[in-house]
Amino acid sequence: MKILVLDADRETVRTLEPQLTTAQVRAGYGATDGLQLASSGRWDLVLLDEEFCGAGLDLLPRLHADDTMPPVVLLSHQPTMDLALEAIRRGAYDVMPKPPPVPRLLEILLSLGGARRLHPLPLTLADADAVVGSSPEMLAVFKGIARAAASDATVLLLGESGSGKEMVARALHARSRRAQGPFVAINCAAIPENLLESELFGHEKGAFTGAIGRRIGRFERANKGTLFLDEIGDMSFALQSKILRAIQEREVERVGGTAPVPIDVRIVAATHRELAEAVREGKFREDLFYRLAVVALHLPALRERGKDLDLLVDHFVAFYAREHGHPIRAIAEEAMEVLRRYSWPGNIRQLRNVAERAVVMADGDVLLPQHLPPELFRAPERPIGSVSTDEPVCTLAEMERRMITQALRESDNNHTVAANQLGIHRNTLRRKLLEYGITDT
Repeated sequence: MKILVLDADRETVRTLEPQLTTAQVRAGYGATDGLQLASSGRWDLVLLDEEFCGAGLDLLPRLHADDTMPPVVLLSHQPTMDLALEAIRRGAYDVMPKPPPVPRLLEILLSLGGARRLHPLPLTLADADAVVGSSPEMLAVFKGIARAAASDATVLLLGESGSGKEMVARALHARSRRAQGPFVAINCAAIPENLLESELFGHEKGAFTGAIGRRIGRFERANKGTLFLDEIGDMSFALQSKILRAIQEREVERVGGTAPVPIDVRIVAATHRELAEAVREGKFREDLFYRLAVVALHLPALRERGKDLDLLVDHFVAFYAREHGHPIRAIAEEAMEVLRRYSWPGNIRQLRNVAERAVVMADGDVLLPQHLPPELFRAPERPIGSVSTDEPVCTLAEMERRMITQALRESDNNHTVAANQLGIHRNTLRRKLLEYGITDT
């Protein structure tokens, strides 16, 4: 690796040479020799002092006039936000204090020189809302989408928050005979109870204080198309009965209205809650549950999807690189390892946000670990059922049995809580209890 230092202060080179033992460091101490060196050699990185020849910033455009010029890092005794913004606007790769921090220089050299292992991005891009995956768990979801899309049956999507339920709902709509009709979504938990009825069914002028005109509700807006009722498990009993009537009778009545309005709508509902348990606890109408769950699809959590993580990272990074105009060509394997080790409690929604942030923060064409948010680097809690390294090795089945037993003990035999702790679906936990003959602890 070859580094050119354009700095009248010889101390910068004397400081760097003993620390950058794997790089060849050359210096230009004046404008003439410095610019000649810059244009004559194949450098991997140029370090430019802000005060070089009294015009370090002004030299940035000149240095970048040659398309073969490598990235330029501006050095300053007192970097400021204004200086950094102006330097980057003029083409600087980065702005650093003097003397420059060697670990950061090494990171830049590794990312530029290809010395680190790289995870290349795909050449083909899809929409950000595309349902991506190839794990057995997602293949089962794809089969369910294919079978359910051809009918008008109501579909209930189950899974943790952020697991992609709306994306699946849109995929169902796009593959149905209603694809040319509207797709209307509403988050039932995000709208106050006193406004939700009006949002769903609409209202007539004067129906209540502030109703200055007729409002068409989501059911009517979704006519001939699909209505996606997200987080329906948070809806009150009173509204549940009205939703049930709308589905059964295929008509709605606006708030303050006197005549029913016929509708032709396909319902897709979703929740992160265990609706079957809510029914048993009297918190959700049983008749509505069975009306919604004609087809029920469970979406696995991201941590349950194995190598789908890599596909999703590629997908989102490539999408946001194009969206924000950043020429990202690859992800450092070190960054991929950080992403793979993380547990992703926010599932796909969280991963999507992390990918966009990383693209925005990237200062080159390779995503590095420092572009990821700090929370991904925090040490994970000790997994349920983990054992110290001095314990004798046991079979995977025995380890799984121990983990399930401990989770039940720590959750006071609450199967839902235990399943969440273990990162599996409640139905999977029940199957494992039968398989291992485990009774409540």
